[in-house]
Amino acid sequence: MTAHGLPEMPPLLLIEDDAGDAFLVEELLQEVEKPPTITWARSIAEARQRFNRDIQCVLVDLSLPDADGMEALREVLAMAPDVAVLVLTGLNDAHVGIAAVAEGAEDFLVKQDVDARLLARAIRYAIERKRADLAHQRLIQSELTSRENTRLEYGLLPVPLLPQGPVAHQCRYLPGRQRSLLAGDFYDTVQGSDGAIHTVIGDVCGHGPDEAALGVALRIAWRTLTLAGIHGNEALQTLDTVLKHERRSPEIFTTLCTATIDPSLRHATMHLVGHPPPVLIREGRLDVVRGGPSGPPLGIFPEVAWRAIDVPLGEEWSMLLYTDGLTEATVGGGPDLLGTDGLLRIIDEHGGIDLDRIIDRVTEINRKPSPTTSPPC
Repeated sequence: MTAHGLPEMPPLLLIEDDAGDAFLVEELLQEVEKPPTITWARSIAEARQRFNRDIQCVLVDLSLPDADGMEALREVLAMAPDVAVLVLTGLNDAHVGIAAVAEGAEDFLVKQDVDARLLARAIRYAIERKRADLAHQRLIQSELTSRENTRLEYGLLPVPLLPQGPVAHQCRYLPGRQRSLLAGDFYDTVQGSDGAIHTVIGDVCGHGPDEAALGVALRIAWRTLTLAGIHGNEALQTLDTVLKHERRSPEIFTTLCTATIDPSLRHATMHLVGHPPPVLIREGRLDVVRGGPSGPPLGIFPEVAWRAIDVPLGEEWSMLLYTDGLTEATVGGGPDLLGTDGLLRIIDEHGGIDLDRIIDRVTEINRKPSPTTSPPC
């Protein structure tokens, strides 16, 4: 900062083929306290070679050896789209000035009318206007992306094929919002013609539209297989093939949990494909599904056979399927994770599986500072 509170003048690029005019600009800016570093180029071609990321303002004449008039300005704007550009020319023509600003220049200055104070002020104002314009553009883009992601996220969620009956079905989808990115999580529930209920929850590694689209492809493939009566290991092998053909890189994998609840609603067959175990409340007792995993995630190994897990349910039960985004929530923003044990404690606190309370409690724990001596929940 200067003694008057003004920031230091940033590095400038001066594109001027006349050595006398270039010297005049340098002399004028020498009168500024803590004058800027000036890089001088005699042509557009030389300016491209000398331009660097530290430069925050470009002063350009409109009469250059390799470009003239608005063509010169367009070349500079294309070279430095995020930098303030001022036209500094000997041509005193208001129409040219208006055209230059319409093209994207921050200001239009006539050489013979410029003194040190006016030039320094014009440069500072131009830089701040450019910063404000860029911030506004980023804000608009962020808002558009956020709205589009919201439409996509909710447009991608399925309507369960589960008629009214003795089983109550609830779901919540709450993607992370730090970077306003789509998630690769997906779920679905379908009741077959024999009365069996089939459900799946999965997590494509990564975040973004590619991962979300891949999650939708896998969900639709699972629903199609389920409606066709293909379940268990055969369905998982088909999903593995779909993933390997649809993913954008071989590093992408997917975890899954599938459950088939028999028509009596007293027994389930599950596959934990590298996925966290579901939470069960059976006859009032809280626990997680034991005996997993059934095998590795999809997309890692060729010719995998996943083992089925038999799960007795009993007369009264509740089941919670989730992705690891829930248990990997941090405690107070620190290094400790909530984990499966922490999730069980939350459910036990509220005496049952209440999705809204679980989400609220996890969110509260994630934000609340935690003592270093306290357990992670």
